[in-house]
Amino acid sequence: MKHLKETLAAQGVHTLIAQFTDLHGVAKGKLIPFAHLDTLLVDGAGFSGPSIWGTGLPRMGPRSEYYGRGDPNTARALPWMPGYARVACDGFVAGEPFDACPRQVLRRQVARLAEKGWMLRTGIEPEFFLLRHTDRGLVPADAHDRLDKPSYDLKSLPRQHEFLAQLADGLNGCGLDVFQIDHEDAHGQYELNFHHADALTSADHLMLFKMAAQVLAERHGMVFSMMPKPFANQPGSGMHFHVSLWSMADTSGKAPRSLFDEGSGDGTRSAAMPPLARHFIAGVLAHSAALCAVAAPTVNSYKRLVVGESLSGTSWAPAYVAHGPNNRTALVRTLSNRFEWRLPDASANPYLATAALIAAGLDGVARELDPGTACTDDLFALPLPAIRARGIPLLPQSLGEAVTALEGDEVVRAALGDTLSEQFIDLKRREWTEYARHVSDWELQRYGSMF
Repeated sequence: MKHLKETLAAQGVHTLIAQFTDLHGVAKGKLIPFAHLDTLLVDGAGFSGPSIWGTGLPRMGPRSEYYGRGDPNTARALPWMPGYARVACDGFVAGEPFDACPRQVLRRQVARLAEKGWMLRTGIEPEFFLLRHTDRGLVPADAHDRLDKPSYDLKSLPRQHEFLAQLADGLNGCGLDVFQIDHEDAHGQYELNFHHADALTSADHLMLFKMAAQVLAERHGMVFSMMPKPFANQPGSGMHFHVSLWSMADTSGKAPRSLFDEGSGDGTRSAAMPPLARHFIAGVLAHSAALCAVAAPTVNSYKRLVVGESLSGTSWAPAYVAHGPNNRTALVRTLSNRFEWRLPDASANPYLATAALIAAGLDGVARELDPGTACTDDLFALPLPAIRARGIPLLPQSLGEAVTALEGDEVVRAALGDTLSEQFIDLKRREWTEYARHVSDWELQRYGSMF
């Protein structure tokens, strides 16, 4: 505690941002004077529980108070906000870890891994849009970003260099180690990658990335958006997870080792995934329908997860439940020592998505599930009858369908916990119903004078 105080004081910190994450994956919190650091770390900052999405807490009584207790390991001075430091908080209610706090949900699954002497590392790859307000609504911030195939465009990157450089420098200053930035497949769309870490730290990093990007984009007169698919004729934003399982360091000082390593023991590589990796991946595939509700949690998510040709052509979004070596058209892309889970989109809560992923993988390991034959074909090029003939399942094609799958999946619901599962399902059912009853401009234009 003393060392942390001295470090933050030396960095000129005068205010703490006590930050927690709500059910929707949105950063929330309050400002705390630096002099009250001890209180934040020991007792926590107090919040009205029912004012937070997904808590289900009452409006009165001892359980109406939600306390965000700061994790000292997350305290970071923010280069883009001199004098301020972000501290990620765990939720507590009535002095106990709150079961519906997303960070606590992930902690529970991390603890399950630790019981086996394992730890999960993730590298989360956020894609995002930079937009601006106009009389026509939100449009790409860069008016000159108009290429038919804008991937890796080196003309638009320099036009956004000031924002991107400030974002990368700020995140590097917080220890995230940004190693690449590129222009993605849609107009106004970018991706920033920082190095992998243990699952909880990666989720914390993702939230810090969003906080930084939102602040800096506003300063440049832009809107930072992690909406999955803002434009019907453009690809959407994914948030792919690179996943690897590791042994934990033991008391003898033995270093962690990859448990997904396909090495044969003599220094060579084998073509097949080791059994543990196959079982874990099989669990992820087996629970994909329920995972969809957590990893693609909005109505808009299913404009990205389309079966067949999308308006934007290649969407890079997996609609088919399959795995394959370096196959970006499959739900799980297998790579050396890890796999890429391509289901999550940019709106996913990183804590809940990771927790659900761990639970699904552990179920596959416990039941020794088989993921089936690896797919080496371009699934986007195959007609739907051919997909069905191969017995490859489809992901849910609407939020309503995904929520129904979640309701019926005991493994994923247990990972989220009773309170959060109930809150999540209720909120997402209401979201789907509101959308289904909404009358859109498309409907008015198509049917208004048709009959």
